[in-house]
Amino acid sequence: MLSENQRLRVTTGITYTAVLDFSRETVLYLARLMEAERRARGTRRATRRLGPFRQAVLVLRWLLDNTRIAQLAADNGISGRTCHRYVLEGIAVLKAQAPTLEQAIERAKAAGHTHVMLDGTLIDTDRCRVPGPSVGVDLWWSGKHKRHGGNIQVLSAPDGFPLWTSPVRPGREHDMTCARTRGLLTALDATAADGLVPIADTGYEAHRPPSACPTRSPPAANSPPTQRQFNKAIGAIRALAEKANADLKTRFKALRHVSLSPQRIGDITAAALAIFHFEKGRTA
Repeated sequence: MLSENQRLRVTTGITYTAVLDFSRETVLYLARLMEAERRARGTRRATRRLGPFRQAVLVLRWLLDNTRIAQLAADNGISGRTCHRYVLEGIAVLKAQAPTLEQAIERAKAAGHTHVMLDGTLIDTDRCRVPGPSVGVDLWWSGKHKRHGGNIQVLSAPDGFPLWTSPVRPGREHDMTCARTRGLLTALDATAADGLVPIADTGYEAHRPPSACPTRSPPAANSPPTQRQFNKAIGAIRALAEKANADLKTRFKALRHVSLSPQRIGDITAAALAIFHFEKGRTA
């Protein structure tokens, strides 16, 4: 039920026209997923305020523009709690459509890629008072970026197209630690043996073989010419890995700052990836 203040805002607010920057096919794609989810749950017809199509629009508005839950609730005449639940349902059904690491690797091989690129990115989040292993440091505080956030590992194709995103790890953890914790490096070692070479930056230098990484030791000024050329070549190739992160964050404002629980950052990123794959019509 809406509160008195919410009803007043709905009845006295100014209505304006807006255009959702998604094709109708994309909205229908999510609406079909939502309808299937309702059938699986045994939800009876006409027991919800919003149908699958309107719920899909609500979820996509949140992902695309990071629209406030309160605003979405007012626009749809529902409570904030119901709106929050609708958003989480949409994230869950989209996450289920995102590829697993194994699927992403197999698709990359099937597409004939010679290499894949690995890079980490920080998804900003609200301040979290969760004690970390160090005294006085929050678990989700990134010392590198000087802000709170969650670490997401992104695997991309040679042209910078994002193939897979990892579950979230606390922002304080190094890219190398996150990759090890998720078993990502072990999986990529196996792909290298099959001819699909993983390429990463110096953050993964400790796990260089069989991955291709530049090196920071010895210093570049004193390193052999062959090593400097290798670093330059690897740097030029893996520069497109930044494009994968940028494409997702540019398209989906919800990935620029997450106000939900930081534990949901991985699910939100996977949901955005699933929509991105559908929009582009490719997965590898």
